[in-house]
Amino acid sequence: MRIPRVYIDLPLSENTLHSLPEDTFHYLCKVLRLKSEHPLIVFDGTGGQYNAILKKVEKRQAEIIINNFIALDNESPLKVTLGQTLSRGERMDYAIQKAVETGVFAIQPLFSERCEVKLNDSRIEKRVQHWQQVAISAAEQSGRGIIPQIHHPITLKEWVENCKEMLKLTLHHHTEHKLTQLSQPSNNTVAALIGPEGGLTEEEVKFSEDRGFTAISLGPRVLRTETAPIVILSTLNTLWGDII
Repeated sequence: MRIPRVYIDLPLSENTLHSLPEDTFHYLCKVLRLKSEHPLIVFDGTGGQYNAILKKVEKRQAEIIINNFIALDNESPLKVTLGQTLSRGERMDYAIQKAVETGVFAIQPLFSERCEVKLNDSRIEKRVQHWQQVAISAAEQSGRGIIPQIHHPITLKEWVENCKEMLKLTLHHHTEHKLTQLSQPSNNTVAALIGPEGGLTEEEVKFSEDRGFTAISLGPRVLRTETAPIVILSTLNTLWGDII
């Protein structure tokens, strides 16, 4: 029997009864067509997960009983924040999905000089909600108990100016510096700046370097903006994290 693992947007605790939120009810009872007494694994994004049982499935609502808590130990010891410049179409979704699967701590969408994505305030709000849902789905699939936060987009320069991580990296293929030449930050916090489809400008690279970022190359090939998160997170976690 397949046991679905789903995020519940409620504060969960052992031995409690909850009515399912509308979207979760639709997925479990209308899409998956689950019936009463079906076992579930649920989590609320604060760490860990719970065994649960579906109860009282009716036409428009259902309940779940939360049973025992299950601790998880699958969060990367590295807290990596991606400064991901916005990209078009499904590329941003792909970047977020794969970053969550490979252990990202948080994602800061950015506007840069060569960024071709233009969003007004109302569209920004909708896109952030969409991106957060992409992160939730990726956390469900990958077994994470914590959902990385997707921040509201800001300018590249604003983020670089205020970046507090100990190790700050700019991904730039026109450099000979390698990640393996650097030392692991003592507090395990890393920021990684990733440019748009057209790349970062030389001015942006210099701007970041003047503010403590180190430009590094991830090899001799040019990576797409949506591929770079997978490579940098995998490399960081192989060097200093939990990929063996």
